[in-house]
Amino acid sequence: MTITRRAALALPLLAAPGLARAQAYPDRPLRFICPYAPGGNADVTSRILSGPLGDALGQPVVVENRAGAGGSVGALAVARMRADGYTFMLGSNGPLSVNPTIQANLGYDPLKDFAFIGLACRTAQTIVVKKGLPVTDLKSFMEYARARPGAVSVGSSGVGSTAHLALESFNARTGLQLQHIPFGSGGAMAPNLVAGNIDAAITEISTSLPLHRDGQARILALATPRRSALAPDIATAEEQGVPGYYEAAFLGLVLPANPPAGVQARLGEALGRVLALAETRRRFAEVGSEVAEVGEQTPAGFQAFLTAELDRTRQAATRAGLRPA
Repeated sequence: MTITRRAALALPLLAAPGLARAQAYPDRPLRFICPYAPGGNADVTSRILSGPLGDALGQPVVVENRAGAGGSVGALAVARMRADGYTFMLGSNGPLSVNPTIQANLGYDPLKDFAFIGLACRTAQTIVVKKGLPVTDLKSFMEYARARPGAVSVGSSGVGSTAHLALESFNARTGLQLQHIPFGSGGAMAPNLVAGNIDAAITEISTSLPLHRDGQARILALATPRRSALAPDIATAEEQGVPGYYEAAFLGLVLPANPPAGVQARLGEALGRVLALAETRRRFAEVGSEVAEVGEQTPAGFQAFLTAELDRTRQAATRAGLRPA
């Protein structure tokens, strides 16, 4: 039998249909699950990323909000979805590290039931005090609190929240006895801080920086390894005598475990391209977020980050006396 030149060229693809499919991926729109309600930091981040990701992948990326149980409802739904590479999720502290630590019978394991695409960004936690509190910096705040054990109130976005665990970590590192006052959200906490109903708060810089700039409250410290370009005049907690105090909300991309070969790498490459764009970085800066380090933007980098974050979160929950319930 004579084999034509065209048929001969097609033989490698016929012998490796999986390769042909991988090269064609994606060939239809993708679903981008945000496990929180519209309007919050996670939702805004999803929409900052979705357009450029669609451009990088050559297919529309459609954001779908699936809120509930601090992100666990959406996360469980994604963990149970078909792993075809066409649905992925914006994961954060809530569904990926906090809820697996403090919620029993969650229904998914963050390290086993997801495949990692990459860490996208962090939003730093800050220590902020009400207007008129007689302190000038973090050192004087600690002296003020140490002289009033159990009497200085510090608000957070809720029991078991990232901010709550950050407060317990601060207490553990400093030996202070700051009184935790939980609110339903950062949005509910902020007016109480401005009104002077609480002495201080631990909250994301996206919440505290507008208050700081308007003179309604004062940020004493950033819980970051280095100062932020958003507020270069504000010192870190480490600079002010609390070494290693790094607390931030994180946001990264995951998809159901065991996706088709090549999908993680393709999505990770697309995310890296998007995060390198000046426009993406500008839009993140507007909402108080900073792009993750390049090594964390990869599937392996994000998985290693989350493994360490889970261990750190469990330690903080233990200090807070939080047990799975």
